[in-house]
Amino acid sequence: MNCPGCLKENVETYCDNCRKKLFNGKKVSHILSFSRPEFNETKIERSGKLSISGIQVKHSLKLNGNELVLTEKGGEYILKPIPSGQFRHLDAVPANEHITMQIATQVFELPTAENALIFFSDMEVAYITKRFDILPDGRKLLQEDFAQVAQITEETAGKNYKYDFNYEHIAEYLKRYVGAYNIEVEKYFKSILFNFLVCNGDAHLKNFSILRNEDYGDYLLTPFYDLINTAIHVPGESDTALELFKDSFMTEGYKFSSKYSMDDFFEFGTRIGLKPIRISKILEDIVSGEKEIRNLVERSYLDNNLKSEYLRLVEERRERILYSYSADKGK
Repeated sequence: MNCPGCLKENVETYCDNCRKKLFNGKKVSHILSFSRPEFNETKIERSGKLSISGIQVKHSLKLNGNELVLTEKGGEYILKPIPSGQFRHLDAVPANEHITMQIATQVFELPTAENALIFFSDMEVAYITKRFDILPDGRKLLQEDFAQVAQITEETAGKNYKYDFNYEHIAEYLKRYVGAYNIEVEKYFKSILFNFLVCNGDAHLKNFSILRNEDYGDYLLTPFYDLINTAIHVPGESDTALELFKDSFMTEGYKFSSKYSMDDFFEFGTRIGLKPIRISKILEDIVSGEKEIRNLVERSYLDNNLKSEYLRLVEERRERILYSYSADKGK
């Protein structure tokens, strides 16, 4: 089998490197000690009801020796089983999120929450991620997502508050609160491009966060999380969860096609303070990982049809990023 963490080939469980990163080197199995039905029953007993809403429910785990167990307090990991709902291919959600996170880290060197696939004892797959806001001694770091930073809630801004925003405005808050803005904004820009490339239409306001550095008291972007190719499950959704620009700004190319392409991302990078040479370099990096992406997807836990679909969707977005309306118009 392939490592359920990094997808290294021909291993029996998590490889040594993944065990070190995920479980502090402990020999944790990729198979949980309880089945999905047993897990559901436990959740019912503890919470009184189990969500069947179609929104992916998250549950806390902690390490007890070499075993991962459900916990109400002191959670070190988040377990995300297959969700329920009306969308397509929901049984592939864990594998989809896992491969998307692995591409972000392994191909594009974006910092991400440590993650892996894991299996219930009845071999149903789930996704697991290690919390990055918990220190080894159990202390919790101060983390705020950008809905909290902007002080926006459902009560103050309505049910669609996570989506009634734009990426340029997030960058303004990033500049206000993060001292190392010139460094962090490049990560942020690259993450926006990455989400576009992999068709993540759910990179909303709460899926970007800052974390306080306990040593210096300043704030930095957290590792990225909840990265997934949503187009596999929700065909036809919008290209991005949020608009790129504030004040209803549109490039000439967007006015012509109603689609984002290279000119939009170059303008976005300029507006959030990146130098043209850095924008060009990051754009080049994002479109140059085709071979590495294909290699990882082929080793992923998606079925063969969804592997092909994933790669097709990414290639379409890659072509969009490479297209420049202004250059085409000038020919």
